Amino acid sequence: MKNRLKRLWNAAVRTRKFMRRRMPTNILIDRMRSTRRGLRWGLPAMLLGGVYIFAAAMCITLIEHGWHETLYLLFFLLLWNGLKFIINGPICLAMLLRLRAHQTRARRRTLRAQEV
Repeated sequence: MKNRLKRLWNAAVRTRKFMRRRMPTNILIDRMRSTRRGLRWGLPAMLLGGVYIFAAAMCITLIEHGWHETLYLLFFLLLWNGLKFIINGPICLAMLLRLRAHQTRARRRTLRAQEV
């Protein structure tokens, strides 16, 4: 039982690493969160999330009009990517505000130290 759990855990870790390194939306989100310049793109990237959600809705419309039901796979992929971008927008904004506050405090400390 422990051996199966260990193999399952290792497979999950390898899958996560693969997804982080190879999937375009994950790469884009990681790059947005890695620099201050990238954090500025958090809210505009939410618009991209809206496009993904719209495309997911179009998949459902096509299925209802007789297209093949394997479009549900594309629907879930588009929905998942859209939600990632929509949720990432406020997270990037909060990270940017926290970073700016930290830089402001550091600047004030530097000015106080120079005055003395």
